[in-house]
Amino acid sequence: MEPAYKILIADDHPLFREAISSVISSGFSGSEIIETADLDSALEITRENDDLDLILLDLNMPGMHGLNGLISLRNEAPTIPVVIVSAEEDKQVVLQAITYGACGFITKSSPRAQMTEAIQQILNGNVYLPSDIIRTGKESTSRRSRNEDNPISPELLNSLTRRQLLVLERMSKGESNKQIAYNLNIAETTVKAHVSAILRKLGVHNRVQAILSASDVDFSQYLKR
Repeated sequence: MEPAYKILIADDHPLFREAISSVISSGFSGSEIIETADLDSALEITRENDDLDLILLDLNMPGMHGLNGLISLRNEAPTIPVVIVSAEEDKQVVLQAITYGACGFITKSSPRAQMTEAIQQILNGNVYLPSDIIRTGKESTSRRSRNEDNPISPELLNSLTRRQLLVLERMSKGESNKQIAYNLNIAETTVKAHVSAILRKLGVHNRVQAILSASDVDFSQYLKR
């Protein structure tokens, strides 16, 4: 039997709340869904329900003031995962949301199956980033902004083994450890060991930082060796 979850949907559009509730009900049967339409009530519900498994948070509902609302919610409940669900599709906003503590970003234009997969990844303890947005604008960005988006130096990338590069490439596509293990035909414990080594070699503290750092890396260039 699949586990049931307790999930808060905080969005001021009733039709979207209904749509995302339907996604959760069909993909995670038996889950308890709480709905609200503004930040103040979301904060109050969070205080009263410390057993929430996930908060789905709209960026533009009343009280949010952009990412300030996310910061307030993370301060109130630092242990509850928060994923932004927004019509916003600007790469910098997505990256900022992750920087400020969101564990994922789902665009409202995402197909139903993609939303279900994203929520599942986050409930499994992984980070979900929309790879199509993370990769947008590479050709049009200047060399300066590309360097800002991709702080990994060639020397650091060359310090990774071929297998570690393959794992990092799949991490940057938003794959979970389980998916990486399946795709590379290795044990999940081996993937975890590679991820730890990657974080150490790149000098980053967590998986999110590694994913953001690698978002614009041309892996084919390094995997030729």
